Amino acid sequence: MLAATGISQPSCAMNNYGRMIDYPSKPRKVAPVDSKYFWIIRQHLRKIWVRVVSFALLAVLTLALTPVLSPLIPTDVGASLGSVSVDQILTILASSMLAVTTFSLSIAVSAFAAAAANATPRATAILQQDPTTQNVLSTFLGAFLFSLIGLIGLRTDYYDRSGQVFLFMATLVVVALVVIALLRWIGHISNFGRMHDILTRVERAATISFRHQLENPYLRARPLSGRVPDDAYPIAPTRTGYVQHIDIKALNDCANEHGVELYIDALPGTFVHAAAQLVRVRGASLSAKQQQFLRDAFTIETKRSFDQDPRFALIVLSEIASRALSPAVNDPGTAISVIGHLVRVLSTLKEPQEPPVDYPLVHVPAVRPTDMIIDAFRPIARDGATFIEVQIRLQKALASLDSIAPEIFGRPVAKLSAYAIARANDAGMCQEELASLEALRVESRTGSNTGRDDDTWKTM
Repeated sequence: MLAATGISQPSCAMNNYGRMIDYPSKPRKVAPVDSKYFWIIRQHLRKIWVRVVSFALLAVLTLALTPVLSPLIPTDVGASLGSVSVDQILTILASSMLAVTTFSLSIAVSAFAAAAANATPRATAILQQDPTTQNVLSTFLGAFLFSLIGLIGLRTDYYDRSGQVFLFMATLVVVALVVIALLRWIGHISNFGRMHDILTRVERAATISFRHQLENPYLRARPLSGRVPDDAYPIAPTRTGYVQHIDIKALNDCANEHGVELYIDALPGTFVHAAAQLVRVRGASLSAKQQQFLRDAFTIETKRSFDQDPRFALIVLSEIASRALSPAVNDPGTAISVIGHLVRVLSTLKEPQEPPVDYPLVHVPAVRPTDMIIDAFRPIARDGATFIEVQIRLQKALASLDSIAPEIFGRPVAKLSAYAIARANDAGMCQEELASLEALRVESRTGSNTGRDDDTWKTM
């Protein structure tokens, strides 16, 4: 179809590091990037209400199956058990679980508030998705619903003698689950929401996002090399917000169906509005309905997400360091710790040797190393300009990245190293301290192809 429209399909292109990439002639058997609907389902599965509803339905199902399964229990087993024993246990369980659930929820809310106040409000989303907290709260609420429904069944004579025995055994299982959940919760709340816990969680989210970026470079589309053709016309969004997810497969299917090529302008994390450009189309003219289909492939919300946006996690870590360096907090130790987390995250970035191209009709720009370095370290260099210990650790971190991946981070870290020293000089750091920073300055490596977007640094 593309041949009929005169659109060429090159077999190779220039990657973000100035090297040629040869595309394989045969398609790869790789896992596709999440479609929009599957991604939305995954977002909902991370919410606490899903686990709460699951535990509640399991409790209701257990009680509903009691009359069906109770005939399997020998009659002599329940000779010494009456409805009074089960009734008392369920009454204690119902009253205690309601109090424990309320108390545990207040602890979780306090941890969310503390994280927003001491770290950054963007970190609370990660705490809210903590599986241990969600499982514990769901267990407590599920046990409460189980005991409440069980009491209703007993008081209405829903269970016979065998049913009461089965309910008693099921209650013992629920009590065991509650005890296990309590033990887990006691050990969990001792560290939940503390600064080290928040930094570890954000680093984990960043590492997962970067690994997804490495496994799916350019979202498995064709890398955008050079300029977008002049005959490509733009499509603007109808919503204002941040791009959270792009359904590349839907875009590629639409392009294949209508004989066009698509050039992505708004990567995940980009703030878009009515005057911005989501994607540019080259080839046939698309109808208003077809253009709306392209817009629907972009999930636009009011806040950013970690999934397809690796830079967002870097910004969150940097925000934590900036708050720690504020005069109200004055905690350079936390900023130094954040620098270590940032180095560990960025050290996972490696150049893709042969990025898989499953969606050749969509062109996606690269996430620039310069942008990553700016997101991660520029706020720390600015807000920590008067802290010599922070500046020394920053220079050493930049040197580490330069040694780990010189072709990726060579020029960006050299420019940020010079920027940090200039900030320290403007902040009035003494000459002796400036001399120690100059000794650690990262020099630009000759011949590096990275960091070619020098205009970015003119705004610093």
